[in-house]
Amino acid sequence: MNAPEEPGRPNTKLVVTLGPATRNAAMVRSLAEAGAALFRVNLSHGTPQDHAEAVRLVREAEGALGRSLGVMADLPGPKGRLGRLSVEPLELEPGRSFVLRPDGGPGDGDGAPVSYAGLGSDVRPGDRILLADGAVELVVRESGREVATEVVRGGAVRSRSGVNPPSERLGLPPVTDADREALARALDLGVDLVAQSFVRRVEDLEELRALMGDRRVPLVAKIETRMAVEAAGALVESAEGVMVARGDLGVELPMEEIPVLQKELITRARGAGTPAIVATQMLESMLHASRPTRAEASDVANAVLDGADAVMLSGETAIGEFPVEAARTAAGIARVAERRGRLFEAEGPDCRHRDGPSAIAHAAAEVAAQHPDAAAIACFTRTGRTAALLAGERPRVPIHAFAPVDGVRRALCLQWGVRPWPTEVPPHTDAMIAGMEEGLLARGLAADGDVIVMVASSPVGYARTNLLKVHRIGGPRTP
Repeated sequence: MNAPEEPGRPNTKLVVTLGPATRNAAMVRSLAEAGAALFRVNLSHGTPQDHAEAVRLVREAEGALGRSLGVMADLPGPKGRLGRLSVEPLELEPGRSFVLRPDGGPGDGDGAPVSYAGLGSDVRPGDRILLADGAVELVVRESGREVATEVVRGGAVRSRSGVNPPSERLGLPPVTDADREALARALDLGVDLVAQSFVRRVEDLEELRALMGDRRVPLVAKIETRMAVEAAGALVESAEGVMVARGDLGVELPMEEIPVLQKELITRARGAGTPAIVATQMLESMLHASRPTRAEASDVANAVLDGADAVMLSGETAIGEFPVEAARTAAGIARVAERRGRLFEAEGPDCRHRDGPSAIAHAAAEVAAQHPDAAAIACFTRTGRTAALLAGERPRVPIHAFAPVDGVRRALCLQWGVRPWPTEVPPHTDAMIAGMEEGLLARGLAADGDVIVMVASSPVGYARTNLLKVHRIGGPRTP
């Protein structure tokens, strides 16, 4: 991998969802060229063959472009969904009856099958059920084996749209049989991160990790339930990433609370050093339009200014008519927000550097900010932890992480500002410093005379992060 760095790539990472509109080689490569760093494969939709093909296409694009690209598998979670509909999309008009049928049956204007067999026992007459992230609101009139409802707010639904009864009544376990099957398939495919849907408490994360066995990959907790919001402090400490999943969160909680809650969750995550993704309806109008609304552009920019590590596109790139344009637009908005919005950025967490590695990361960012010739920070990392600590400091220069493990590099595609690059495990510290210098020069990321702030552990492989070196390219390589 010796491709040059693309100019102007934003520090805020772009996550895109693959689907029918983008599940081909040309589209995946175009999305990556537009700015995508991490590709989401939603295991709630499509077939196992579709999922395997999506991962294969990302790996193919990674090889062609010469830079690491990550894959995040998104598990179904304990959520009911509509079955197959005869019309796509299906428009539901206010005032009409609509029957939810756990036993199956046709999906038409009169009703639809649902995947959750216990729905009838979980709801009562008068309960509200929301479909498709709240696009349609139903009120239960009769509950039994089938659930008879009335449409009180109309809208469009599709096959596999979500079915949200009151969460306090939901009888599904936190990790379902479908999750177990999907997790095993994702690990077999070699994904780099796993997103756990409808997390309620830290024990849910622990249960899923136990199912991974010795094939552990970073776990992203999706914050989309009231219980998850209440447990957010513990979740951001336990998970390797969090997602502010505003679709179902906006169903669970009053819509007017979501903007402030987004800021609160990102602040919590930054304080814990856990990367945060903001998701759902970032550029929703680009499902059918080549340009976003002004409000959507502001939404993406505000997520960047809130301090999010990543923004995510869902339907825009999975089923939208302008997927590459949506990715390019999101990256462009993030780039401008970072460059011109520094005065409006959310303040970082209070200094909590209580150990050597985090203190060195903080010092590296300070040195890079103050040294007139500093062009970048470079680190050598086996696990990705050093790069993550540096990302948490939000330095004003690029972070180049040299990592010998494929999975570590790909998982770093979620970390703010980190550009991961391959390297060999060096035999000693001098070779490590030389390897980082050579890697930067070969990719056009530095030139003779530039100062690079280098961070690593020494001796290599036998210590935690304990080395900080202000290194001038072309100068001495001793620490």
